[in-house]
Amino acid sequence: MRLLVLGGTAFLGRHVTTAALDRGHEVATFTRGVTGRPPDGVRALHGDRDDPDALPRALDGWVPELVVDTSCQTRAAAGNAAAALGGAGVRGYAFVSSLNAYSTWPPGPVPDERQPTWDTDDDEYGPVKAHAERVLGAAFAGRFLTARAGLIVGPHDNVRRLPWWLERIARGGRVVVPDALDQPIALVDVRDLAGWLVAMAEQGADGPANATGPAGMATLGELLRTCREVTGSDADLVPVPEEELLAAGVEPWLHLPLWLPREMAGTAWDVGTARARELGLPSRPVRETVADTWAWLQRDPVRLPIPHGLPEPGLPADLEAALLASR
Repeated sequence: MRLLVLGGTAFLGRHVTTAALDRGHEVATFTRGVTGRPPDGVRALHGDRDDPDALPRALDGWVPELVVDTSCQTRAAAGNAAAALGGAGVRGYAFVSSLNAYSTWPPGPVPDERQPTWDTDDDEYGPVKAHAERVLGAAFAGRFLTARAGLIVGPHDNVRRLPWWLERIARGGRVVVPDALDQPIALVDVRDLAGWLVAMAEQGADGPANATGPAGMATLGELLRTCREVTGSDADLVPVPEEELLAAGVEPWLHLPLWLPREMAGTAWDVGTARARELGLPSRPVRETVADTWAWLQRDPVRLPIPHGLPEPGLPADLEAALLASR
């Protein structure tokens, strides 16, 4: 079938494009053209989704039967996609939303997809995703899968949360870690999510699904120790109490990626994924994801820029040194 990937050359979109090709589809990507070309054999279309004429002009009569939307970041982008594709005979539309679409997350918990989503006019990430769900869902009623994604990791990760941990632990020495190593985490391998999104579009699946790993699939400590194992590092993980980290100005999630303060972590990682599991979303072993991400980091020195608006993750060296000085 003719499958359009909105996005398609950076992280998730790259893997969606590959999965669609592997399944025998005729694939086109629609991007701004700033993060490189898609694989050979893909029709590369360019334009700004905020321009209402850009997508129809780029398609130029090429009519998709399936759509996987990985890149909707504005209200205008949602409305323009609905207008351009809503009457085009699309059989299945898989949309990548976010757990941030829930007005109660974080801190959550999110036991299922019936929890309330944002209905404000704010231009923040969560409200925009919730708005896009409604606009696109109305245009593709009965064949619109909303994947409310959580933490996505794996090869070609340009957000660089797991890659930062891998590279820092690989350097060895004493490494500051939060003293919450028993904190549960949940993640989804980008390749599992990408293949599933293509399958959901093919099936014309409908409705929302929390698209992340099973609650309690690993702990932060297990993840970091796995990073040490796959890199062959002799790093000494040095736990620092939460109160000391916060007093020193360490920002949760940013400076120590994947770490959340105790009060928030107790519920933020508690997300029900029963519907996604019923729809076939796989969950490969965490060690495989970590090892494959490390292998990619070693073989591919080229790093795409971090997505617009996101800060560079990681603990500054001077701040880490200060925290280690008293230990």
